[in-house]
Parts: sequence; structure tokens; C-alpha cells
Amino acid sequence: MVPTQPDIPESDRFTVVIVGGGAAGITVAARLRRARPNMSVAIIDPATIHAYQPGWTLVGAGVMRLRDTLRQEGGLIPKGVRWLRAAVASFSPDAHSVTLADGRRIGYRRLVVCPGLQLDWHKIEGLQDTLGRNGVCSNYSRETVEYTWACIQSLKGGTALFTQPPMPIKCAGAPQKIAYLAADHWRKEGVLPRMKVEFCLAGDALFGVKYFVPALQDMVDYYGIDLRYKHDLVAVDGPARLATFAVTAPDGTTTKITRSFDMLHVTPPQSAPDFVKSSPLANGGGWLDVDPATLRHTHYDTIFGLGDVIGTANAKTAAAARAQAPVVVANLLASLDGRPLDSRYDGYGACPLTVSYGRVILAEFLYGGVPAPSFGYDQRKPSRFAWFLKTTVFPNLYWNMMLTGRDVSIPHKPLETAA
Repeated sequence: MVPTQPDIPESDRFTVVIVGGGAAGITVAARLRRARPNMSVAIIDPATIHAYQPGWTLVGAGVMRLRDTLRQEGGLIPKGVRWLRAAVASFSPDAHSVTLADGRRIGYRRLVVCPGLQLDWHKIEGLQDTLGRNGVCSNYSRETVEYTWACIQSLKGGTALFTQPPMPIKCAGAPQKIAYLAADHWRKEGVLPRMKVEFCLAGDALFGVKYFVPALQDMVDYYGIDLRYKHDLVAVDGPARLATFAVTAPDGTTTKITRSFDMLHVTPPQSAPDFVKSSPLANGGGWLDVDPATLRHTHYDTIFGLGDVIGTANAKTAAAARAQAPVVVANLLASLDGRPLDSRYDGYGACPLTVSYGRVILAEFLYGGVPAPSFGYDQRKPSRFAWFLKTTVFPNLYWNMMLTGRDVSIPHKPLETAA
């Protein structure tokens, strides 16, 4: 039973409080307002700029402008939803309240936690001192994504390193997408034969869904990219153009090696936000502990979660958040009404892998790595149609449909025998 919360002013008590105003939070708020226009809903988020992050691969490759991926957060908050422009300090689930950084407490009947994840740049020694200069770039940062394109354009020969940290990370295909696009640019410029391109990943698989690995390996071979498995970037010396990796051998021993570079594209280590990690809502890995099907918290019946922060086995992509939002809204409303939680999330995620300018391998899959295409063609094959989806359809769908709470369900069909 929800406490009466007499110590919290009525103006700070809401039926639903949403922590996070990114893709997941805005979508849930918009869908709630469409379903129950009179419901009191608040979004807590300190950010004033909202970014369409799936577009940053294209910005880093010179296809899209950064400004076209950014909008004012205030212009996206659904009408009738209260925006609390503040950071969350802690959760008090037994008291059904959230404490803000300034000490103010916000009460709720239902809580939706979707603040995304945090980029742990500091875990790579020397990176913060050189990021955005000395040939060190990253599509994961709004401040440096345009520098990625500058580095790609200026390089006429030498060594380009692209890194991928241990999982989980947001958009697990993004670290290799930019490697393909950079190599394709250098191919078109006629300088690829003078380039040494390496993709250094901490894991031991090119992609987490085996069904798509052979097609991606074909692209790696086509561009002559050298794969370096079990290579985890741990330090960068920008002025000296040196990158240090912890390399794990088959017997489990780890040694450090240093490689020189002319360009280094870094994907930073990632984790749940610190205020989630340190809360009673987190699982052993620090992620939000929710049921993978209903997306309700495993211990607190009044709390739901979605997006990059949840500790489920799906890919952390905008497509996943799009598929999760209707489930969260349906089950949240059912819980308020005292009905069973009948809506289920099947783990759907999608990763449009840009393997060249004009062609995309559209990877769609469910929990367990089961391929689940939405379109009637072999999605392992690089496609101009999927490039059109990536560059034109998906951004419009995001801004004009998903964030406005409209139904953008595109049926997908599991290929049970193809995993």
C-alpha cells in the first residue's frame, strides 16, 4: 500500500514519476498521457538538450549534421507532464519517494526508472586529457563526434584503431559501424591501401548474434580490417599517439601491449548511473533489477524500468526502448487498476549495421539471439533499403512517432531455426 506521504507537499506527489527524459522516458510519458490524459505525471531529468544518439554514427561519418540530432528537452516534454529539471540523488522505494540532489523529495504511486547509462571515460587512463584532439575521437560524445569525421577526412595513410570495451554497452554494433564507414571513405579516396585498420575488442566475438557474424566477417575481410580479440583499451597517451591494451591470452593471463596510432576511435566503458548502482533497486552488476518479460522490478511492485539502465539480456538500443515502452505502460496501468500484468517484452532489439556508405545490415533479434526480421528479405545481406531506413525513416519515426506516444509497432517474426 502506498504511504500517504504527509511530509511531501501535494505539489510534489504524482501518480507516476519517470526518472530520465531520454528516448525511453519521453515515450512512456507521452503514451501515459494518451492513455490517461488526467493522470499526474512528472519527468525528472537535469538535461536541457535531447539527442538522437543513433544518428551519431552518421555524424561521425559525415552523413548527418550534429545539429539535426539535437533538440531542446523542454520542447519534447508532453503537454501536461511536469518537468523537474534536477538530478536524482537516491531512491526510497519503501517510502515511495525519490530524493533529488538538492534534498527535495518527490512522491509517487508508480515509478519508472529509465535514466540510461553512464559513460566511464575516466576508466581509461589519460583518455579525458586527450579526447577530441591528437587524433583521439569518439562517436559516443556529443562534444567529439564531429571530430571523428575530421580525423577520417584528414587521414591519408597510417594506423587507425577502433576500440570496443567489455559488454554491456549501448548500441553494441556502433564501435564497428564507424570502422566500416571510415574504411569505405578511405577506399573511395584511394588511400585504403596505405592504411592499417584495426578493430580491437575486449570480447571474443565480432557480434553477439551469431546469425549475422559471417556477413560482418565478410565486410571485415573486404576492407582488410585486422581483428584484435581480447584487447581492452586501458590507457591513452595522446601526444605520443600510443594506446595501451590489456590483452587476455587463451589461458586467462593478461599482459599489456602498446600500439601506435594516427587515429584512435574510442568506445568508452559503460555502466549504470552511480545513483542507480548504489541504490536498493540495483542487481549485483549495478543495473536496474527488473523482470525481463514484464519489466517490473523484481522486489518492488510499484517500480518499472526500461531502456539502457535495465539489467536484462537485450541489446541496449533505441529500438529496444521503443518495444519496451508499450509493455511498461500497459503493465503500469494494469498495476494501478489491480489487474494482472499481461503485457510481455520478448527482448526485441535492432542494430542497423552501416557496413558502407549506402548499405546496411539490419540486425533484428530477440532474447537469446534469435533473429526476428520485420521485413521480407535476408537481412544478413547489406541493403540500400536498410540504409534508407537508417538515414531517413528511423529519425522521422523517432521524433514524430515514438516521442509523441504514437503506436509505431512493426511486427517482427522470429526465425527460430536460424539462430
